Amino acid sequence: MARFEAALAQSSAGLGIVPKREAEVIAQVCERARFDAAALAQAARHAGTLAIPFVRELTAQVATLSKEAARFVHFGATSQDVIDSALAMCLKASSERTDSLARELGDAAAEIARRYRDTPSVARTLLQPAIAVPFGWKVAMWLAPLVHSLPQYRAAAAAAGTLQFGGAGGTLAAFGDKGSALADALATRLQLQSAVTWHSARDRFARLGCETAVLTGISAKMARDVALSMQPEIGELAEPAAAGRGGSSSMPHKRNPAGCLLALEAARRAPGLAATLLNQMDPEHERGLGHWQSQWLTLRELACAGASALAAMVEVLRGLQVDVQAMRANLERTKGLVFSEAVSLRLSRALADRLCEQAMRQNTHLLEVMRNDGEAKRAMPAAEMAALFEPQHHYGAASQMIERVLADWASVRGSVV
Repeated sequence: MARFEAALAQSSAGLGIVPKREAEVIAQVCERARFDAAALAQAARHAGTLAIPFVRELTAQVATLSKEAARFVHFGATSQDVIDSALAMCLKASSERTDSLARELGDAAAEIARRYRDTPSVARTLLQPAIAVPFGWKVAMWLAPLVHSLPQYRAAAAAAGTLQFGGAGGTLAAFGDKGSALADALATRLQLQSAVTWHSARDRFARLGCETAVLTGISAKMARDVALSMQPEIGELAEPAAAGRGGSSSMPHKRNPAGCLLALEAARRAPGLAATLLNQMDPEHERGLGHWQSQWLTLRELACAGASALAAMVEVLRGLQVDVQAMRANLERTKGLVFSEAVSLRLSRALADRLCEQAMRQNTHLLEVMRNDGEAKRAMPAAEMAALFEPQHHYGAASQMIERVLADWASVRGSVV
């Protein structure tokens, strides 16, 4: 907010609206100004906006150097100008951090996808074993949503970094015919985009909030899969080990998915926060009552939730422990039933259903049932039967999908909007 007031004074001086000497005094005070945050917060409760006690305190500090300069503090601006613009500056910085975390997360996922592109694992649909897939493909499918969501987030973040400047009613009436030029100069000085006043147009912030919630959800998807795969009954993945990480206060044997927990708890909060922003898009007339005032708190919480989720999963994926033997063992534990689709495609569906039902009833490997079944033996040579149960024979287009996602990620990660 102090940066906004300094830039307002200097930009106004550049256009002859404010005396240059007084503008420099204001800028100097803004640069070194210090505020009692607790006192301002208490005063803001009574004033209805933080800008009023802030401007009063800043004006008092300027007045200690120049009473004449104090006359030009906040000249021609309104409360919403300083607060929304300050929020845009804060969001610009936080969005850069979120973007950096998203790139780190994508890079970590891409590395795992490359390393395990041929490692057999079980795909699970509706929480049940389905077919054999490469583990690298599974991770590429974690990465794919980030590939197409990160550009959307960047675009929303860029749009949210827009100067709010309209004066008392939105028309910059205090500056006569210099209002538009002043808005452009102020936006340039603050490194924000220039636009017509958006007192009652809250779409930019809502869009950024929604895109932040999407990134949080993408992190949570990864967290959910990792956490499920960490269960001892599955045992395929583990978070990186470290002293004190994932422990229990009462059970020494436990190794909890602490990083995944952080991403998942953030994902519980993010949708509601995004919905709050969407619920703030109908302010009354030229300046609403209670809408924009609540965006500051909502966006802060949402930005923190998104960054927390991304950072947690960066740490998890960078140190992810992959148990290839456990993945193979879980494939074998299905006793060949994960290859039932291939059997039904090679034989008739009716025959495949009968063979699978027999294998489950007898708790016998599906291949053994086929080898002992006359109808199956007549339909397929023994060598061909055995080949049906090799995971690599059923990867389909997985390799091409991995390559495509990795290529798309390489393109997206560096193309900052």
